[in-house]
Amino acid sequence: MENNIFELQYALDTFYFLICGALVMWMAAGFAMLEAGLVRSKNTTEILLKNVSLYAVACTMYMVCGYMIMYGGDAFLSTITGDGVAGAEEPATYAPSADFFFQVVFVATAMSIVSGAVAERMKLWAFLLFAVVMTGFIYPMEGSWTWGGNAVFGMYTLGDLGFSDFAGSGIVHMAGASAALAGVLLLGARKGKYGADGSIKPIPGANLPLATLGTFILWMGWFGFNGGSVLATASVESANAVAIVFMNTNAAAAGGLIAAMILARLMFGKADLTMALNGALAGLVAITAEPSTPTALQATLFGAIGGVLVVFSIIALDKMKIDDPVGAISVHGVVGLLGLLLVPVTNGENSSFSGQLIGAATIFV
Repeated sequence: MENNIFELQYALDTFYFLICGALVMWMAAGFAMLEAGLVRSKNTTEILLKNVSLYAVACTMYMVCGYMIMYGGDAFLSTITGDGVAGAEEPATYAPSADFFFQVVFVATAMSIVSGAVAERMKLWAFLLFAVVMTGFIYPMEGSWTWGGNAVFGMYTLGDLGFSDFAGSGIVHMAGASAALAGVLLLGARKGKYGADGSIKPIPGANLPLATLGTFILWMGWFGFNGGSVLATASVESANAVAIVFMNTNAAAAGGLIAAMILARLMFGKADLTMALNGALAGLVAITAEPSTPTALQATLFGAIGGVLVVFSIIALDKMKIDDPVGAISVHGVVGLLGLLLVPVTNGENSSFSGQLIGAATIFV
């Protein structure tokens, strides 16, 4: 009887992991649609090619070496062979290959953030070469110091210092935005974006309906992103945790969109679609670091703070002549940091503000 219960739990948790992974994979389509809608029509084909090819590169590089760097050689071997988690005291309640699939789509998400920020300036093959480095080494290395539980340069673990990131506000989103910022600083602004007199010339996106569709796809995929990070659903406790995470994820996105839309109306005299879309995404990023402990109202307020912050950040980066066509650095970087700093507000037992700042600095560098 006990064995039958374990087998049922194993099957349900594995199935849930795979479904959530598929939802996160669908976020790749969301990023592609969002970016294609916010660039000029002449660059649509190239940005779509970058998004579909970066996904393939990320999957391959993480399989070849990324997962091994992040979790160790034994964990890598056990995933490929399906023999269980090497060194685990108890058998896993889900298939190790399902864990690998769930992890690999997170890697692709981090790289997708970069593609939007460097849009319309970076050549395809240079971009893919960076994707190899980002997904095969940079992301796995910072991931090994966080989710992997390894000591940073052999000295300390971030978890011991009070760092906590439930689903990746910092580990995934801020990491991708940090890489994006590095790329933007090296590439410079698009031609015609800034005048010689310091004026800022808007370059509107070619297809706002497509950008809106991309945002809805990302919003939907985020339920897998955050919900799957519970890692289980086949018990009363885990099922309740999943439900809370779904509820808070949705609430934060709604709060972020409303706050950004109202702020844009106050600042510009009219509602702005792109600010509203980025507000929703900012709310999602803000709650990703800890969606399991806030109440629904707290999640809405956290999302609203992210929605307000992203509007000010986009404007500030523009004034600093940091050209980000889709607002990725603001949404995923600035608000990613906010998400990390909000964790101790509702989960002070497992995190501290100093630990969150140290972890954020480590990821950024």
